[in-house]
Amino acid sequence: MKIHEYQSKEILRQFHVPVPNGKAVFSVDEALQAAEKLGGPVWVVKAQIHAGGRGKGGGVKLAKNMAEVKTFASEILGMQLITHQTSPSGQKVRRLLIEDGADIKKEYYFSILTDRATQKNVVMASSEGGMDIEEVAAKTPEKIIKVFVDPLVGLSDAQCDEIANGIGIPAGSLPRAREVFKNLYKTYWDTDASLVEINPLILEGNGNIKALDAKFDFDANALYRHPEIVAYRDEDEEDPAEIEASKFDLAYISLDGNIGCLVNGAGLAMATMDTIKLFGGEPANFLDVGGGANAEKVTEAFKIMLKNKSVKAILVNIFGGIMKCDVIAEGVVTACKAVNLSVPLVVRMKGTNEDLGKKILADSGLPIISADSMAEAATKVVAAVKDA
Repeated sequence: MKIHEYQSKEILRQFHVPVPNGKAVFSVDEALQAAEKLGGPVWVVKAQIHAGGRGKGGGVKLAKNMAEVKTFASEILGMQLITHQTSPSGQKVRRLLIEDGADIKKEYYFSILTDRATQKNVVMASSEGGMDIEEVAAKTPEKIIKVFVDPLVGLSDAQCDEIANGIGIPAGSLPRAREVFKNLYKTYWDTDASLVEINPLILEGNGNIKALDAKFDFDANALYRHPEIVAYRDEDEEDPAEIEASKFDLAYISLDGNIGCLVNGAGLAMATMDTIKLFGGEPANFLDVGGGANAEKVTEAFKIMLKNKSVKAILVNIFGGIMKCDVIAEGVVTACKAVNLSVPLVVRMKGTNEDLGKKILADSGLPIISADSMAEAATKVVAAVKDA
């Protein structure tokens, strides 16, 4: 789950991480009121969407008087902001953050994320703040510092100093940097975040360290522990199909292809998409129906897939372990009839009650294309798209 920058800064304040004063607003009038209350003499007008690169897309402006606050707020509110992290059509800006300007002496990059390979948390930092970290990694990887933190121990003073010295924080600001780093790590840990990214983290003229921007991702599996974070959810920033899928406990992510995928199990779903691409097709979605799917759940899955007008065929790939093949087969037949399926459907199933499941499909009278292996299924569904 992602949240907006202003919400991230609300959380950072709770953990004593310094951030600029600011206020979220939803109209030009509110923007002017917020700027007047903050007092200036300069203000930053920032679009609030769940994507990076807002400044490059024209979504962040520095206002030097109230007239400019009004002009920039009018321009940004309601715009379709296009960045490297949005779709080609962009994301509509529905809210702004009006914030105090900052006395920036130096910009740094700082983030904490989960590293599953080492089963530790990794702190990544760089002296090249304000830039895309991917660009820094590609052009000057030696400027990225990585420190791996044992979750049972936490971030130590020595590690904080290693990070600070590695990115060039002045000696006089080292105690403040150490405190900010530790508070950021506590924020990450206590909120069950999977990512905390501060870009830029700034050194001010007075030597203070401050988070000028903030991005959070949270582990969805831990959100039941954080109702206060769930309350930050902005469904306007999410794919409507993904929101609908979540109501039926379906793991769904829209993609750019034309072959709908319905699979049980995240690993099998990923392998299915890879196989489709291997045989020259493009998946239209990731969709894991999980181990407890029934006819209603499968029907809703079909409805969600078919709302995507790009879908030209559907591949159902089921491994019957906990989920029995006959149950899925009945669900597929029910779903096909309920949605009046008009695109080719390829079904491959293996495992518990496999023969019974195949018989249910064969006896349904529906034009279902059967496949025995993943390669055969991918070949047939790619061919069906070409023939459609």
